[in-house]
Amino acid sequence: MLNKLKKIAKALLAITWIRRVYETVNRIFLEVFGGSRVLTHLVYFVSFITFNREQAAVLRGRRNYYRNKNRERITHVELRRNIHRLEKGLIMRPRRDVFARDYITETIEFYEQAAEQCRTAPGTMDQSEMDWAHDVLTEYFRVSASGDDAVDAARARFDSAEYDAEPTGKIPYVKQQLSDIDYDAFEALVTQRRSVRWYEEREIPRELIDKALLLARQAPSACNRLPYEFRIFDSPEMVRTVSDIPFGTAGYGHNIPAVAVVVGKLESYFSPRDRHAVYVDGSLAAMQFMLGLETMGLSSSVINWPDFEPLERKMQKTLGLDLTDRVVMLIAFGYAHPEGMVPHSKKKELDTFRRYN
Repeated sequence: MLNKLKKIAKALLAITWIRRVYETVNRIFLEVFGGSRVLTHLVYFVSFITFNREQAAVLRGRRNYYRNKNRERITHVELRRNIHRLEKGLIMRPRRDVFARDYITETIEFYEQAAEQCRTAPGTMDQSEMDWAHDVLTEYFRVSASGDDAVDAARARFDSAEYDAEPTGKIPYVKQQLSDIDYDAFEALVTQRRSVRWYEEREIPRELIDKALLLARQAPSACNRLPYEFRIFDSPEMVRTVSDIPFGTAGYGHNIPAVAVVVGKLESYFSPRDRHAVYVDGSLAAMQFMLGLETMGLSSSVINWPDFEPLERKMQKTLGLDLTDRVVMLIAFGYAHPEGMVPHSKKKELDTFRRYN
């Protein structure tokens, strides 16, 4: 028995020594190569595989952006972007008599392509998106002064586009105070929302999920692209398959009744400068989705998604994702078990994360 304890002690000492050596070498490496952008470039030039998936996704996303412009699509992201740019011009104070000269021709080209799809393949495009584009363009040309060649030519093309639509009022308006929720009520809601990992075995009505998604889409989105999808799984077999892929569900994955995979769409962008927007916009929408669930008696928990190649490949295959589709996070949700507990998760004090000026 004594000899066995000695062997265990030696093994523990060896493990401790190895860990200390690793940490020492690792810190030296990071101090040397992490202090210079040139040396950092050399590191990732050698270990290029580290970010290869993201780099390939960004490049292919840009490729698909241009490919998609000539395809029938339910939503035209390039049209959405430019129409929102016009909206921002319309609300400027003071508003210029003529604006958007540099992109109005391009916008009309996008509009004509969408109108052609609506005419030749009815029902294949989001009708509300097209109505919004038509309304905003109508308002833009109404307030834009005549005499500018680019604007006048675009106006003529807009008038001749074969798209008949009645105005739906989807134009800029004065902000309204629609909610009577005060600070204390909202504080109670966000405090009530905790990461729940224990759920009742109850079916979740899809109409409730859809209502939460309608709130999610109201989250801010750069140029109103909404570059994400919510892949919802509520069949037990698929829920277990999907929720078992990330690292963070050990011990409770079997108890998850439904899971949403928030997927960012890099094909929404033509420039690598916007490569992080899918994570920002997807996260904003995810938070509103979870708060929406909470108002209807449903609880949730974010499942962290690591950028780890084996898991990326597995999720891509399981969900049939394109390389340009980037998983932002997973969200487990359902009816909280009445006896299930949640971590206290003490938050930082205000002075530790707030700075003025």
